[in-house]
Amino acid sequence: MITLNTTIENITRVGKTTAKRLVAIGLKTVYDLLLYFPFRYEDFRAVTPIVNLENGQNANVVGTIGLIQTKRSPRKRLYITEALVNDETETVRVIWFNQPFIAKILREGDRVSLSGKAETASGEALMRSPAYEKLTGGEAVHTQGLVPIYHLTANITQKQVRFMVKQVIPLAGRIKDWLPREIARAQKLIPLADAIKKIHFPADNAEIEQARARLAFNELFFLQLQSLRAKRETRLSRAIPLTFKERETRRFVASLPFTLTAAQKKAAWQIIRDIGRAVPMARLLEGDVGSGKTLVACLAMLNTALNGYQSVLMVPTEILARQHFESISKFLGGKTNIALLSRSQFLISKLKFLNNKEITKKIIIEEIKNGNAKIIIGTHALLEEDVLFHDLALAIIDEQHRFGVEQRKLLIKKSCECQPSEIPQSLPAQAGEIRNHKYIPHLLSMTATPIPRSLALALYGDLDLSVIDELPENRKPILTKVVPEEKRSRAYDFIRQEVKKGRQVFVICPLIEMSDKLGVKSAKNEFEKLNRSVFPDLKIGLLHGRLKAKSKEAVMSQFLAGELDILVSTSVVEVGVDVPNASIMMIEGTERFGLAQLHQFRGRVGRSEHQSYCFLFTESGAEKTLRRLNALVDCHDGFALARLDLKFRGPGEAYGTAQKGFPELKIATLFDYDLMRRARLEAEKIVNRDASLGKWPELKKRLDLYLGRTRLD
Repeated sequence: MITLNTTIENITRVGKTTAKRLVAIGLKTVYDLLLYFPFRYEDFRAVTPIVNLENGQNANVVGTIGLIQTKRSPRKRLYITEALVNDETETVRVIWFNQPFIAKILREGDRVSLSGKAETASGEALMRSPAYEKLTGGEAVHTQGLVPIYHLTANITQKQVRFMVKQVIPLAGRIKDWLPREIARAQKLIPLADAIKKIHFPADNAEIEQARARLAFNELFFLQLQSLRAKRETRLSRAIPLTFKERETRRFVASLPFTLTAAQKKAAWQIIRDIGRAVPMARLLEGDVGSGKTLVACLAMLNTALNGYQSVLMVPTEILARQHFESISKFLGGKTNIALLSRSQFLISKLKFLNNKEITKKIIIEEIKNGNAKIIIGTHALLEEDVLFHDLALAIIDEQHRFGVEQRKLLIKKSCECQPSEIPQSLPAQAGEIRNHKYIPHLLSMTATPIPRSLALALYGDLDLSVIDELPENRKPILTKVVPEEKRSRAYDFIRQEVKKGRQVFVICPLIEMSDKLGVKSAKNEFEKLNRSVFPDLKIGLLHGRLKAKSKEAVMSQFLAGELDILVSTSVVEVGVDVPNASIMMIEGTERFGLAQLHQFRGRVGRSEHQSYCFLFTESGAEKTLRRLNALVDCHDGFALARLDLKFRGPGEAYGTAQKGFPELKIATLFDYDLMRRARLEAEKIVNRDASLGKWPELKKRLDLYLGRTRLD
């Protein structure tokens, strides 16, 4: 008997091979399949008479096969299946490529439904590779009505997914509805089972909207519930209040070779004010590429060290950790001990030796544990079991969406292992509530991803928000150009001239290698082409995610040291890497990236007094693509570009939620302002009535499931 926990390979006509491919998109069980929603629909509700087909029209036709045969093309070595399908009005010629089995499935005299793009040439109607279904009395799933379209992985077809979903859709009624009934009634939302059935196979647009409203509300309500509970938990905890060291801070700011922007000063004051309280700070610092977030973090870490306590800065990559270590050591190295701990790097300030001993990982861990290291910078290595803090008062997480909730909790737990002995005990009493008597660090999260305020509030409602929305003075705008294929050689000539001046170049490609047959530029192929044909006299490096950590470090170190003229890379350089001498960002396959991501790439150059350039290469002539790219040419505001990206591409594509670790939004969008507001109000009512969720066992179970504490029954 099939249940929600039945694995996909046990569904009729689904084997182990297909099941393995589906794992790549997170589909393991029937439950996963039911919650894998379509992202759009093909509208084939109206059957078009063949005589009325127009060139370029997406249409559904129903007719009878008069002739069908398969032949092999000697020139291209592929099978071509041709059919003539007629209705009462006319005949359409149908062609399928490399699908000889179709001639065995469909026979002359069969009544079929076809959907796809029509062509007209020399008065003849033609359809190439349309979806097809033999009509045998049952309803058509793939070619008629509102046909769901799903995101796919390699070697999986839309037909396969629809076939599987159609088999298991009756089980939607077994999914327990965790949303309290009073909320569903108050918000006039349809039952969960109905919403799941209608989102997969809607009868009309009204059903899509009903289903979408229910499922989107679920997502936004759940996010708000989590954030409100987290905020409440933080408010009931204790933190070490850190005194603002005004004189020392002013002296430090005055010593800098540049002036802080007004936005930096405002953000820094918000943070310093928060860490002066006995309630833990929970703040998100959001700033565009190059806006100076690190220096704002430095001011907070300086005040923490001047109070005698530790602060930690955790970042997603070793390269970024090393750069932060060097820049912060430059600012604060003479004022306190700064340690670096990552998978392969162990340093204290700029020392190579400590008490005549070479610096080792063991020494760094000991210096952190005994409190000698006041500022600690590192990667996930900081979460290892043997790393403990002495008196951690401030935790800063850079690119916070790349770290999960549980990782942040683990960092906080590590700070609780060793509690400082002399801390003010006075905290305002909260009547009727049991407070957490462990001291937890103030939390500052940072991101350079330009997140609109509405998204930040929806995803990180437990965090207060600081925004640095201006760049330092005298920063030259990066000249950005869209480069069509016919002007490629001129761009190469310009790049060569820049390299002769001593500048360096980034080349970004969407893929590591040509594995998905999309005809998109790959880093490996581009590296070979540039190395052999275009710039054989220049030094070129290759960087991508499949390289081992040591190899990545070696290549990036060479580029930072100026030993490479050009670095060909995938998106691994998107965040944080600072190469002041790089003046050109060349991006291949720009149609494959969102504007926000392209803006992040562009921000890797323009870090010095040299004029910098960003070249956007595209082989697409599509009007929509060119409009998107020209928006990047005209606009250098990451927040404005993020808003444009939402309109052009939608929230999932613009922010890459699955790839980047944002909380999962399958249905809701960032334009659902009214739903966000309603979800927030309902979540507040629940938390205010019973924050433990004891009155709503299904809701509590759902939350525990999300946090990995229970399994689906």
